[in-house]
Amino acid sequence: MTLISGPVTLPAPTGVKCVSVQTAMQMQAAVNAALPADIAICAAAVADWRVAEAVKGKLKKPNHHNAAGIQLNLVENPDILASLGQSDERPSLLIGFAAETEDVLENATAKRSRKQCDWIIANQVAATDDLVFGSDQNHIMLISKTTVESWPRMLKTELADKLAERIAMEFLT
Repeated sequence: MTLISGPVTLPAPTGVKCVSVQTAMQMQAAVNAALPADIAICAAAVADWRVAEAVKGKLKKPNHHNAAGIQLNLVENPDILASLGQSDERPSLLIGFAAETEDVLENATAKRSRKQCDWIIANQVAATDDLVFGSDQNHIMLISKTTVESWPRMLKTELADKLAERIAMEFLT
């Protein structure tokens, strides 16, 4: 089992090969190096854009007061989930996540189809009365091609356990 992770403060789980990355390009390369795989769970929220030309040092302010500011040229980052969905080495079970701010079911369903995933795990992240980020609880919808399962609010660790059981049930049958 391989865990490809951006910068985190959590220790890697025991018995898991951990590949640490800093950029979306590094993550794409690590994902490709981990193929073939039976199952891929893509939970990362990789930035959609990156600076076209990164500088190694600090960008200094100009010495004159009438500076027009700085212009950054952005380029699109790779869509890792979509590339897995289209890969010749596509995992047998491909799972993505959709953190949505509105029209959760519609947007997540469209994402599942567009990215060619088997499942999308969707949740609403912008509700002020039901925090997801920074909370130890969440509730999700598991969206497949034919069904939508709404899971009740529970600890994120319990959601992870339930998802692992669901994956085992799907993959081992």
